[in-house]
Amino acid sequence: LQLVESGGGLRQPGGSLRLSCAASGFTFDEYAIGWFRQAPGKEREGISCISRSDGTTYYDDSVKARFTISTDNAKNTVYLQMNSLKPEDTAVYYCVADLFLDAIVGGLPDYWGQGTQVTVSS
Repeated sequence: LQLVESGGGLRQPGGSLRLSCAASGFTFDEYAIGWFRQAPGKEREGISCISRSDGTTYYDDSVKARFTISTDNAKNTVYLQMNSLKPEDTAVYYCVADLFLDAIVGGLPDYWGQGTQVTVSS
C-alpha cells in the first residue's frame, strides 16, 4: 500500500492550496482516508478524515470551515482543499489510510504517506 502526497508549497496568509494524495496497492474505496499534520516542535495532529461507509467527513476545529477533504475513486486520489490559510497551518501534511475510521480518529492509522511541506508566511 502506497500513499504519495503532492501539492505542498509556500502561500501567503489568506491564500489557498490543494493537496493531493495518490493511493495505490489497495482497494481505495474500502479504506478510510484522512490527513494529519505536524508543525515544527509539535506532535502530529489529525485534521480531517472521511468515512467510506457513508461519506461522512470530519474536521478538527482548527481547520473547520476552511479545509475540505474529498476523494476521487476513479483516480484513487484524496484531496485536501485548504482556504484562508494561516501561519499556524505551517506544517508537514501527511495522508493516511486505514481499514477502520476509528484508527484514524484515534491517531493510529496503519498507513502513512511521506508528507508534503506547507508553509504559510508573508
